[in-house]
Amino acid sequence: MRRRLGVAALSVPVLVFLLAFPLSLTPQSRRSRVLITQRVNENVLHRLAGNTRPQATAQNDAGPVPDSFIMEHMLLQLQRPAEQETALRQLIDSLHDSKSPNFHHWLRAAEFGQAFGPAPEDVAAVTDWLQSHGFQVNVVYPSGMLIDFSGTAGQVRSAFHTAIHYLDVNGSRHVANMNDPQIPEALAPAVAGVVSMHDFQPHTMKRAHANFTFSSGSNALQALSPADLATIYNLNPLFAAGTAGQGQTIAVIEDSDLYSAADWDTFRSTFGLSQYASGTLTTVHPAPASGANNCFAPGLVAGDDGEAILDAEWASAAAPAANIMVAACASTRTTFGGLIAMQNLLNSAAGPPAIMSISYGECEAGNGAAANAAYNFLFQQAVAEGVSVFVAAGDEGAASCDAGATGATHGIGVSGFASTPYNVAVGGTDFGDSVSNTNGSYWNSANSATYGSALSYIPEIPWNDSCAGSLLSAYFGYSVSYGPAGFCASNAARQYGLQGVVGGSGGPSGCAAGTPSASGVVGGTCQGYAKPAWQTAVTGIPDDGVRDLPDISLFAGDGVWGHYYVMCWSDVRNGGTRCTGDPSTWAGAGGTSFASPIMAGIQALVNQNTGSAQGNPNYVYYQLAANEYGAAGSSICNSSNGNAADGGCVFYNVTQGDNAVNCAGNQNCFGSTASTTRGRHAVVSATGALTAVGDSYSPAYGAAVGWNFATGIGTVNAYNLVTNWISGQ
Repeated sequence: MRRRLGVAALSVPVLVFLLAFPLSLTPQSRRSRVLITQRVNENVLHRLAGNTRPQATAQNDAGPVPDSFIMEHMLLQLQRPAEQETALRQLIDSLHDSKSPNFHHWLRAAEFGQAFGPAPEDVAAVTDWLQSHGFQVNVVYPSGMLIDFSGTAGQVRSAFHTAIHYLDVNGSRHVANMNDPQIPEALAPAVAGVVSMHDFQPHTMKRAHANFTFSSGSNALQALSPADLATIYNLNPLFAAGTAGQGQTIAVIEDSDLYSAADWDTFRSTFGLSQYASGTLTTVHPAPASGANNCFAPGLVAGDDGEAILDAEWASAAAPAANIMVAACASTRTTFGGLIAMQNLLNSAAGPPAIMSISYGECEAGNGAAANAAYNFLFQQAVAEGVSVFVAAGDEGAASCDAGATGATHGIGVSGFASTPYNVAVGGTDFGDSVSNTNGSYWNSANSATYGSALSYIPEIPWNDSCAGSLLSAYFGYSVSYGPAGFCASNAARQYGLQGVVGGSGGPSGCAAGTPSASGVVGGTCQGYAKPAWQTAVTGIPDDGVRDLPDISLFAGDGVWGHYYVMCWSDVRNGGTRCTGDPSTWAGAGGTSFASPIMAGIQALVNQNTGSAQGNPNYVYYQLAANEYGAAGSSICNSSNGNAADGGCVFYNVTQGDNAVNCAGNQNCFGSTASTTRGRHAVVSATGALTAVGDSYSPAYGAAVGWNFATGIGTVNAYNLVTNWISGQ
């Protein structure tokens, strides 16, 4: 049962407060100190640094939008006083400490705002200033940390001293502010920034499966079904014991409605999940608790509807008796719909679902300081309310600012959605049976009635589709991946489409705050999130002082080594297939988009088993990992052992391979060949490999004993995780 702040039997407010908050706080300090203490002078300005998109350049500029251009539902992110921020972090730690009187006394949104929001005077001052410039204030969230407002481009230029222009980027038309917004200096102490003044949207973390194998085509593809998932990650004993997610709700956060809810039913009936009758699917467009509605039904967003259905289906695969909530809001010209949906859920009077998963992302250096702050504050509120937030770590190896590129040019960077200290960053693995030619040891030659063929746990390697990966290079007979004689310069790499920034993401937080000196490149005044208290004690965690990703990983392969996920997505116009006949003809994909909702589903089993919400699972993950790995790692829990791994392992330590991607240029790139010229165009050959050091090659990043940047603390035995969960109850 989820517990909220306070104890009903105690009627004295002071006693309730002291029980529910760290004892160093007094009732008088519960209210935030006023930060706005000067009169607003429109001629004395403060620049909100780090709030201009990398694409807002003269090269892409297509001219200003009309002054009447509507800018709806912009979000102004506020900030609390430093001492309140410190107190909140201490409270969150105590909420997860079984020895603390605050343990699991989760807050409600209104309580959170009252105790840790900005002073009401500051919120009123900022609101009055917006309205004085003609903006419509739609919502002031109960947390006190966010204001939703609308206006025109002319009003934005007048108030924030930045012009909104059209941009032509890679053949697509966008709008964005051309320089950092500015506000009166008097307001600056209470304002973190405008979350966004552009229409660039984060990208999904799914990859359509590859339609090839490395042989002549005779090798079989072992696509993953829910039955395979349950075998490999040991879910079946939980299901048999009646722990399948009954009574739990998992919200998957989207910016698109489902193409067809019938796809979810077909997926469940085909794969034997519909036997769990309590499992339901609902789609909600959550409105704010008060104020003007800012969440509108998005309808079908081409491609993103595939993300919505895979999230719903594979969360259900891990927790087939749970309720799956597709929480979707339409994106506006300035704001990602998924962010609106999460804000509205977390600030609702009824309280949010205890588990959320989001499979979108944008690198820290591209997301911008204000947007990074928005996700950090949002997830911070979530865990204070007892919500477990799972975020796909990314599909770009260690080069998250190069999503979709054929080679990395921006160096090492991580997702600003996944890098906060308040979420679980879920990375990606692939299966290592094809690498070791042991497929026959792990897969039946025929499927079960529910299309399962996996025999046991399977050795895992970091998911990596790039020619820079050491295992791919060795498979093709190359001793190195980089340079003119390396695999990335070979015809085979080009033939098989292996020149690309594709793999499970991981790396150090580097630009959660501040401004890069080069667009999309960690540097300048960039700073990463400080290393959280729970990310310690596990061998392999670097002493780098910053938050490191990922935390945990699951299979995310997209077919390069012969394995990928099956999904029922019947939107044939946008990449799906008809869900008829044998599921081998259905849509297939990979990516950390699958890993995140699956881990959310496993958390539903934890919550059911413990009887309560758990907040940030990382507090327990890292404690269990420290117990298992000790100071030198655990050889009996090495993933390479495969079906010989010890039966008591909670985590499987992935120690072979890396998630290095091919690169060009001079940002963390080793061995890239020189540019060449074809006709009048310079062509940069992305034949280097991303490195963690400057003048020699150290793959960014290699798997290793204990925690590592490629896979975090490894992958999971779900039964052992659930039954060994440290609840303190």
